[in-house]
Amino acid sequence: MFVRIEKKIKILISLALLVFAFVNYGCSPANVLATGGGSALVVAEGERSMGTVIDDATIKVNVAAKFLNAENNLFVNVNTSVLEGRVLLTGLVDNQEIRIDAVRLVWEVEGVTEIINEIEIGNRTTLKDYASDLWINTQARAVAAKTVGIKALTFNFETIQGKIYIAGISSRPDLLDEMISALRSIKGVNEIVNYVIIKE
Repeated sequence: MFVRIEKKIKILISLALLVFAFVNYGCSPANVLATGGGSALVVAEGERSMGTVIDDATIKVNVAAKFLNAENNLFVNVNTSVLEGRVLLTGLVDNQEIRIDAVRLVWEVEGVTEIINEIEIGNRTTLKDYASDLWINTQARAVAAKTVGIKALTFNFETIQGKIYIAGISSRPDLLDEMISALRSIKGVNEIVNYVIIKE
């Protein structure tokens, strides 16, 4: 029962965020919000060009549409982050076939240059498992903000079974290392997977 309600809520929130993303493009050139699949990524001015951000948002929306039309709950179970055409997939699915199908669908989207498949096979069987990952993700955002300040907005965090995935773009590898070190101190974190692009 809880899983069905949680999936419906996630779908509604994701759709609302997708709509908000396109509205926000016209309203705020300084900070751009790219969303989809239940997650959000804020990119600070100067990290990517507006054209790249719009291209990535288009990819994200097209991937979301593919997942929404899939028969195996990909839209609900798989999160996406898109940076310069690179698509990071995270989430939990029931079997290897669904995992492979997600990758196949993403490759069908124009503009995708690389797929990083971090989808795991398994499920969140209890409210406690879901709440634990949600708590870790919230802590990760707070620790990042405390460690690197406003630059924390340029990172996207996804937590799956105690494993934190970080995506984003940074020109300060020293701050990134400091943030990752701080994230390791969060209770319940098993591993940190870093997909941050370093740009000079």
